[in-house]
Amino acid sequence: MNFFRGVMGGQAAGPQPSGAETIQKLCDRVASSTLLEDRRDAVRALKSLSKKYRMEVGTQAMDHLITILQTDRSDSEIVGYALDTLYNIICNDEEEEQDENAQKQADDLGAQFTDKFIEDPEHITLLLTLLEEFDFHVRWPGVKLLTSLLKNQGVQVQGIILVSPMGVSRLMDLLADSREVIRNDGLLLLQQLTKGNAAIQKIVAFENAFERLLDIITEEGSSDGGIVVEDCLLLLLNLLKNNSSNQNFFKEGSYIQRMKPWFEVGDDNSGWSAQKVTNLHLMLQLVRVMVSPVNSPGATASCQKSMYQCGLLQQLCTILMATGVPADILTETINTVSEVIRGSQVNQDYFASVNAPSNPPRPAIVVLLMSMVNERQPFVLRCAVLYCFQCFLYKNQKGQGEIVATLLPSTIDANSISAGQLLCGGLFSADSLSNWCAAVALAHALQDNLTQKEQLLRVQLATSLGKPPVSLLQQCTNILSQGDKIVRRGSKVQTRVGLLMLLCTWISNCPIAVTHFLHNQENVPFLTAQISENLGEDERLVQGLCALLLGICIYYNDNSLENYTKEKLKQLIEKRIGKENFVEKLGFITKHELYSRAAQKPQPVFPSPEQMLFDHEFTKLVKELEGVITKAVHKSSEEEKKEEEVKKTLEQHDNIVTQYKELIREQDAQIQELKEQVASMTSQHEQMQTTITQQLSQIQQHKDQYNILKLKLGKENQSQPNNQGDSSQMNGLQTEELSQLREEVEELRKQHTLLQSQLSDKDALISSLKSAPAETTEGSAEGPDNTKLLQELDDLRSQVQSQSAEIAQLKSERQDLLRKVEDGESSSVPSSDSSLDAAKMSKLENRLAAQTSETERLKEEAKSLSDSRADMEQQLASATSTVAILQTEKTKLQTEVQESKKEQDDLLMLLADQDQKIHSLKQRLKDLGETVEDEDDLDARDQTDDEDEDDDED
Repeated sequence: MNFFRGVMGGQAAGPQPSGAETIQKLCDRVASSTLLEDRRDAVRALKSLSKKYRMEVGTQAMDHLITILQTDRSDSEIVGYALDTLYNIICNDEEEEQDENAQKQADDLGAQFTDKFIEDPEHITLLLTLLEEFDFHVRWPGVKLLTSLLKNQGVQVQGIILVSPMGVSRLMDLLADSREVIRNDGLLLLQQLTKGNAAIQKIVAFENAFERLLDIITEEGSSDGGIVVEDCLLLLLNLLKNNSSNQNFFKEGSYIQRMKPWFEVGDDNSGWSAQKVTNLHLMLQLVRVMVSPVNSPGATASCQKSMYQCGLLQQLCTILMATGVPADILTETINTVSEVIRGSQVNQDYFASVNAPSNPPRPAIVVLLMSMVNERQPFVLRCAVLYCFQCFLYKNQKGQGEIVATLLPSTIDANSISAGQLLCGGLFSADSLSNWCAAVALAHALQDNLTQKEQLLRVQLATSLGKPPVSLLQQCTNILSQGDKIVRRGSKVQTRVGLLMLLCTWISNCPIAVTHFLHNQENVPFLTAQISENLGEDERLVQGLCALLLGICIYYNDNSLENYTKEKLKQLIEKRIGKENFVEKLGFITKHELYSRAAQKPQPVFPSPEQMLFDHEFTKLVKELEGVITKAVHKSSEEEKKEEEVKKTLEQHDNIVTQYKELIREQDAQIQELKEQVASMTSQHEQMQTTITQQLSQIQQHKDQYNILKLKLGKENQSQPNNQGDSSQMNGLQTEELSQLREEVEELRKQHTLLQSQLSDKDALISSLKSAPAETTEGSAEGPDNTKLLQELDDLRSQVQSQSAEIAQLKSERQDLLRKVEDGESSSVPSSDSSLDAAKMSKLENRLAAQTSETERLKEEAKSLSDSRADMEQQLASATSTVAILQTEKTKLQTEVQESKKEQDDLLMLLADQDQKIHSLKQRLKDLGETVEDEDDLDARDQTDDEDEDDDED
């Protein structure tokens, strides 16, 4: 311990050892001491010397410190000292040198020690293992050390962590640490870890990073939070920027909806802290990352839709129209809204409906355009407004029509300021930047919209009192060509370039506009004079644009003006300018240094107003037209005629092919329709079969029920006479009962008459039998037996006599009944005979009534069953006929399908012949030196156009 006292400042006699010698002795002590306390004291001493003697400690002690991490992991104190010492010699942030050379040397020193540490990848793995320790004195210095390693040699350390098992997961656990200092330094560590490494970004995202970071931002107060919110936002930007997989995961996880509360800034916008401005700026950048134009169109459209549905776009528009918002936040908000609505019809329509909170309310577009043409507004703000207007009109023909309509005579409102009036005012103002911005904005209102190009030709301007109005096209050319104050105002390169870009966009692909432009006799001489002059470097760009404008007049000329046909304009170029000189001047546009910068991205970003010369969409137009204009100028009239003939032939063949394709499509549609009909009829047939089966089963059930009823009815008829009681007695005869009795008497009379006739017949038979001879015929085996026959006759006579007695009795009973009926007697206590008659009559009536009702009921049931059976048999016959019809139609359809296939084969043969002819014609064109696009290129272009149209619809 005396040794350490001398090292740490004890008053020892003799010369003091140098720093290098002291560090050497401490390293020896660390390496050779067997006691943990001695090693701990030595490492603590190295830590205290590591900042002042960084080179010496790093050179001599690094290996010993790594050994301590490997062997003494059980002692958190010595491990913490070792990690702090390594951090001091590797970290470059805490250097106090102010000299740049000294700082550079310190940075190089940190990189050298980092390289030495990561020579063995196991050292990084060891460090990741130590981060699992919960002890604060181990985990916190470990986080800081790994962060410094990533800052110095990020790519190499990222590669080691990526292949380390559970390496990224261990680092993600730092965000869940309850100690804020470790959590916050863990955020800084993950920022360095995710820089420029898409694989690690994906792993971190799928380790639930979005959920944790958004929770931290909410806990810290969102935009009102501190530096921790800024660190979380920077980490989110690392994870999402240029990483389509993470962007899709962010959207699918419904995290866009959780961004909306960030932009609820409230009504009081007077006090904005610097940290709040920084946080909100990063939040707006995060929104822009999700809808950046460099992303795939489908992903951008999906995010734009989500932002509108969750109300995020509405919240941004609220900030846009709020007062007291700092200028840089307002500028970034305008740029963010621009990209949220770019190419999205729904979002563009919503933006068009937003009004500023003014009296009277004005559309947000008008308010923004007022800022764009106001030269007192900041330059970056004016650029942002221009970008917003461009994004509003991008693939938005409806919006383009609304802007152009504000310039037409029939829609102008003198009491309000419209977007068209502001654009015209900026186009002809004294500020060249306003001229350029207004010209570019108006050009975007005409982009790829032939209808609006023709509509804008109707716009008339009143230049001064007493003079007739001139068209907007004429006024633009006047600014370029006339020699009054307007010329001096338009002589600035920026103004002239803006007007030339507007004219080129306006008349391109619009023969009517070309005719209007050429109708002014001064325009062509002005353009040829500008192109043929030898002007300075600044004017070369204007000359190139003039050449482009003249070339458009040639390429899109419909030869409606006799003095300025295609051929005469080419002859004029050849005589006044020269074809080679014309092409050279045309090439000045793409060679300009600001052209390539504008072609990189849609947003107009310029370091200064003087460099604001090219528009992104205009660079696409130049790229498209430069080659075709060059060819059009060099072609002779004979070549043009041949090319037109070939084009006509190709168009005819294309029309034929198109017709065949349409015919095939129609036949395919018909076949598909017939297939659907067959499928429908088949399903109907199956349904009918099922219905018939059900009906047959129902018929069988009804038959079974009918048979059961018949059996029950038979049993009831047999048991009914025995079950009827004899308790009914007649106490009096009512009117209805008397009528029934009269009917019964009539029936008895009839029966009596019938029995008398039968008795007479029998008496006659008996008499004839008595008079017959009583002899038998010999040899007859089947002769009558008179004895037996006589016996039967006696029996029959006795039966007749008994029946006669019964008839006589019935006659007497009938007479009594008739007498009673006629006399109307109604005795309360009848005699025994009358009681017996009444009982018999009652029994007869009851039995007759019961049997009659039961018979009627059975008849009705039998009739209903018979009718039901007839209906079912009729339905079965109808279904059988329907099946037969369906079978016939199916056979017919199969025949038609076979015929259609045969027709398709014939059409394919015709198409093959047409393709062969087209190929030969294209080969002839190639032999003539013409460039002919292959059909694959045309199909690819058509597919691209279809995808663009799908994006518009989304």
